[in-house]
Amino acid sequence: MRPLVLASGNADKAREVCEVLADAWNTALVAWAVETDSAQCFVIQTPDDPFVAPAVTDDPDVEESGATLLENARIKAAAWAKALGMRAIADDTGLFVDALNGEPGVRSARYAGEHASYADNVERLLEALRPFGPSERHAHFATVAIAVDPDGREIVARGEVRGEIAMQPAGDGGFGYDPLFVPVEGDGRTFAQMSAAEKHAISHRGRAFNDLAAKLGQECEDKEQS
Repeated sequence: MRPLVLASGNADKAREVCEVLADAWNTALVAWAVETDSAQCFVIQTPDDPFVAPAVTDDPDVEESGATLLENARIKAAAWAKALGMRAIADDTGLFVDALNGEPGVRSARYAGEHASYADNVERLLEALRPFGPSERHAHFATVAIAVDPDGREIVARGEVRGEIAMQPAGDGGFGYDPLFVPVEGDGRTFAQMSAAEKHAISHRGRAFNDLAAKLGQECEDKEQS
C-alpha cells in the first residue's frame, strides 16, 4: 500500500486507526509521527517500507471550525493532503447524549475547554448528567472518516454505535469517553473495559474505518482492472 497521512496529532487515535486498517487489509501497519511548526500528523505505512518523512510545502491550517463531523474531518484531511502532497485520511467523532440535546456533539474533544484532557471532559459530562438516572442516559457515538487527495477528491465513510452513559467511569483501556460508554451491543462493559479487538468490532471508529478501508480497497481493484 502507498503511505497514508493520518491528519491527527492524537497518538491514541493513530494507534486505533492503524489497528483497524491492519485488520481490514490483513497487513501489518505502523504510524510515524511527523511534525511541522504548528501541528503534528502520522504517516501510516507497512513496516517493511523505509520511512521517509514527507516534505512540508505549507504549514497546515487544521482549526476544527466546522459545524458537522464531516466538515471537521474534511478540514483536517484537506489541509494535510495539501501540505504534504499525499492522500490524507482523517476522522471527526462526536458523543451525542439524548438528555443533553445532543451535547457534547461536534465539540466532544473540547467539551471542557480547548485544551481539555480526557479526564476533564469525562468530569464535565458526569456533572451535566448528574440529574439523570441510569435509564435516562441514552447516547450514541458517531464517526465520519474521510480520505482526501491533494487534488480534492474525497472518499467518505461513517460509523455509529448506540449505548448508555455509565454513572461512573470503569476500565483502563481506550481513551476519551470510553470509560463512560456502555454499548448496547456489548455485555454491560464500557469500551474501556474491553480489549482493543472487542471494541473495534462494534465501535463507531471501527465501523467508519472498516468502511473506508473497503472503499479504498475497491478503488485500488478498480484501478488495476481499468
